[in-house]
Amino acid sequence: MFSIEQVQAFVITVNTGSFSAAARQLGKAQSVISQHIMNLEIDCNSTLFERTGRYPQLTLAGEKFLPHAQALLNQHQRLLNSASALSDSTPDEMTIALDEGIPFRAVTKVINQLQSSYPNVTLEFLSASSLDIIDLLTQEKPLTGIIFSELNLPTCLDFESTGSISFDLYVAKSHPLAAQVVNNIDSLRLHRQLLIRSRNAQASSFQLQVSPDVLYADNYYLLLELTLQGHGWCLLPEHVAQEALEANELIRLPIEFEKMQWQANVDVLQHQKHSSLTLFKLLRKLLRDIELG
Repeated sequence: MFSIEQVQAFVITVNTGSFSAAARQLGKAQSVISQHIMNLEIDCNSTLFERTGRYPQLTLAGEKFLPHAQALLNQHQRLLNSASALSDSTPDEMTIALDEGIPFRAVTKVINQLQSSYPNVTLEFLSASSLDIIDLLTQEKPLTGIIFSELNLPTCLDFESTGSISFDLYVAKSHPLAAQVVNNIDSLRLHRQLLIRSRNAQASSFQLQVSPDVLYADNYYLLLELTLQGHGWCLLPEHVAQEALEANELIRLPIEFEKMQWQANVDVLQHQKHSSLTLFKLLRKLLRDIELG
């Protein structure tokens, strides 16, 4: 019967593209990785890699085996995380990381309830882009992230939705786009777009690039300021834009298709290592009932 080490060697080889790269990532000799995969092929009674080229390529059997191998590793990691949480060792500190586009006032409502149950736990609050929060969570820190939904999440993270926030397209009143009605989204390609991305230059799956001319920022308040200065158009949460709208400094983009409002889901994320702890379960429960609007 094959072992977890064999399955891990197989999946990491697929992910990295070579036996040597898999060996470096796992901190083992290449011969160990090759032997693991050879033994796995014997146990499966199938050739999983075609080895005639410079780099190993999955055979048809390997392609069929891969999703099952990935699922097994995910479940194995969840088992390890659950086992480590059996003692329910409550951390001394917990960080609540929030995307700046999500109103902090909604989250503050749960603080008193949380601290009444855990008066000795020190709370820390952090603002960052959703993608940067995901990166922090993968480092297994005692952290709860409140982010805008992303299509691709690491398998080590557990998540649930806690509501949604309305977005719309905005431009400064002084911008040339403010004086015309845009026929369609493609017309915006002619004007600079302002976009969110993380500190390591990852682009959000929610904030799609339309224009070839782009300026980037890592939070929505920077995007707002760039928009107010006339540097381009952008997609903003309605509550972020509200004050500038009321001051008549910002307008919703005049567009022929008037109902362009987007609803962005807001997710609560926790690492599997912590998500089964009572403290983290309580925080999720409290966050389910917050009003984001």
